[in-house]
Amino acid sequence: MVYRGKDKPAVEIRLTDGQQHAFVPSYSSLDQIQGNVLVAASVDTKIEHIFITFEGGTRTYVEKTASTAPTNDRLNAYHTFLRLVQPMDDAIYPDSGILKAGESYSFPFIFAVPDRLLPSSCTHQTDNDTVHQAHLQPPPTLGDPLTAVRGKSLMDDMSPDMAVVSWCIRVRITNGLRGDNKPDYVADDSKKVRVIPAVPEHPPIVILGGKDDEYRLRKEKSIKKGTFKKRLGTMVMESTQPRSLRLPPPTTDNPAAVTTSASVNLRFDPAYPDAQPPKLETLVAKLKVATFYATSPMTEIPQRSSDYHFNPSRSLFVDSVPLSSRCMASAQWDRHISPASPPRRHSALSTIQNLKMPDPSSSYKEALPYYSAHLVVPITLPRKEDGTGSNRIFVPTFHSCLLSRIYVLDLILSCHTPDPSITIPTMRLKLPIQISAEGSPDARPSISEDEAQAIARREAGEFTWHPRSVVPPTTEDMESRAAPPTPAPPSPPYTERIFPCASRAQRSGSLEVSPTQSTSERSGTVRAQTSPLPDYSARQTNRRNVCSSTSSPQSCERLN
Repeated sequence: MVYRGKDKPAVEIRLTDGQQHAFVPSYSSLDQIQGNVLVAASVDTKIEHIFITFEGGTRTYVEKTASTAPTNDRLNAYHTFLRLVQPMDDAIYPDSGILKAGESYSFPFIFAVPDRLLPSSCTHQTDNDTVHQAHLQPPPTLGDPLTAVRGKSLMDDMSPDMAVVSWCIRVRITNGLRGDNKPDYVADDSKKVRVIPAVPEHPPIVILGGKDDEYRLRKEKSIKKGTFKKRLGTMVMESTQPRSLRLPPPTTDNPAAVTTSASVNLRFDPAYPDAQPPKLETLVAKLKVATFYATSPMTEIPQRSSDYHFNPSRSLFVDSVPLSSRCMASAQWDRHISPASPPRRHSALSTIQNLKMPDPSSSYKEALPYYSAHLVVPITLPRKEDGTGSNRIFVPTFHSCLLSRIYVLDLILSCHTPDPSITIPTMRLKLPIQISAEGSPDARPSISEDEAQAIARREAGEFTWHPRSVVPPTTEDMESRAAPPTPAPPSPPYTERIFPCASRAQRSGSLEVSPTQSTSERSGTVRAQTSPLPDYSARQTNRRNVCSSTSSPQSCERLN
């Protein structure tokens, strides 16, 4: 029977975990999603199974590029990285498997947002294990305009329509199979939820510094007095990857501003002794948001945007967020005199001192002095609450099988030259920066009853360490130790088969099951070709004979 229109059962997913009144329910890692599924039928409806699942999936598509004429063809991909099924007790099903007309049925469910995916969710080939481990981290909700919210306001997560990560509670009611052996769905409904998993701050990435690299940590620029005038010197701008921008839990009512800072080190190597460093003007900070997506699994962590241009199965979307523009005219230059032969220092001391001192430029002259300056740039994510009018919302940095989100911090420094008629020289750095996220403070991992009992016993003091006794032994102890040991009872006869190249499990066992044996044969008497050994001494002799025939001394040590 096919149920259409008003004959279909009405399904409502109602949460009972405190998020029932939220505009969009939001969760983090290890948070519990709890509620009930209410089902009401207008007519008597026969059902067989009710499936309540917590699902997460990624959907991407890439438009095909045509060289001759425009085309609307595109490549689509969908990846379900998580599907948790709620166990259903037969006692909660209606009698005789029929939903009575006019009656309402309630089916409870409870899920926990995992902090890690199973290895089966990423089975494709990767360049290294780091990529595989990154793909096992749950991705955040992305690309859905109805779930990108802050409070009751819809926000922009700066993701294109071609890349979507969605999480939902899904309910499907089936009534057996259809003629094509596919499930006959009586009802199918879902409720979207927003998931922002807890993401720790990862170590700084390794930057090779090639021409095609997306990042630039050091920049040198020649400074001149004018267009046709002589050169003043060379200016060096250098920095490192700053600390991550840490997002608060998604359920925080009035979150504080998300801030960090970047350190910029400057150095000026003059071309002649009387040359002075230029005056600094402004330092502009921008945040570049890059979303990489593909219709085939990614084998690497995206680093270069050039790899995703004009690719039939890959693409990227880039957005830029202005952060700040600060005047640096008050920055002071420090003058340093370079010795003819500087003394050699310890490597640790050199590293600590060089944190604020860039390496000399390619045109540095050792006989001349040089200048240095240090700038601290505060980095704050824009918020609508601060009056900036920004409706953007940020998600943590993540890498999945089909989708990745990275952030790049652009720092543009301009300086003043003696001749104002020429173009103002600027220097630009592109620093990698991470956005991490905190988990809910009340979230705790689920544990079994045995683990809970072990923790209770430990807290009760049953598993406490006692100090070792250092009291000298008594006469009775000495006499008991000097007594001859009690002889061990003779070992019962048994059978064993030893293979020279067998594993430890095969050497210690005594059974050999044929692969073609049936289940009944394996559960009954198992036949094995064995050689009888009467006692322990005979077994040792047999092992020595086996060792003499092997060519590896390590094998003899394991057998003996």
